[in-house]
Amino acid sequence: MKTTMSGLLRRLAMVAMGLALAACASVSSTGAPTIAATDTIAVLPIVNYTETPQAGLRAEAIAESLLKAGGISNTKRYPATVSQETLFEPAERQAVTRALEWARTERARYALTGSVQEWRYKVGVDGEPAVGVTLQLLDVQTGNVVWTATGNRTGWSRSSVSGVAQSLLQQMLSPLTRG
Repeated sequence: MKTTMSGLLRRLAMVAMGLALAACASVSSTGAPTIAATDTIAVLPIVNYTETPQAGLRAEAIAESLLKAGGISNTKRYPATVSQETLFEPAERQAVTRALEWARTERARYALTGSVQEWRYKVGVDGEPAVGVTLQLLDVQTGNVVWTATGNRTGWSRSSVSGVAQSLLQQMLSPLTRG
């Protein structure tokens, strides 16, 4: 009886922990297009709406890596010039239209862009990391949005912002990838 009770308590603890973890993230998205192995995805600027310097650039780098890890080998990143001496992204990063023109010259089929709404450690005793991101997949030829996702995630006090961002972006990009 004692072993049955302890097994039950362990299972209940695991369910409670799973529910607590699930409450720390929220993702909403539309249906994703089927991406062929030959399709190229251009990673365009991800606009930074936070007070954290270069959060958009960080999200771009993580997203590109996750796309490749998920089986999309044909990715190209928009070649933005960012001075190493400036902490903030230049205004030109917000010129997604210009970046979309570049994607057309590169013959990309799709372009990934979006925005970062939150990328920080919360203020308080625990200092939990919090990330909020919106992504859009554009048809390069028409400029139409063919897929969009928005999500947010918080981590535990010992988590890093980049780890929380990677986990969130992986969940968000999973409908587009093969892995």
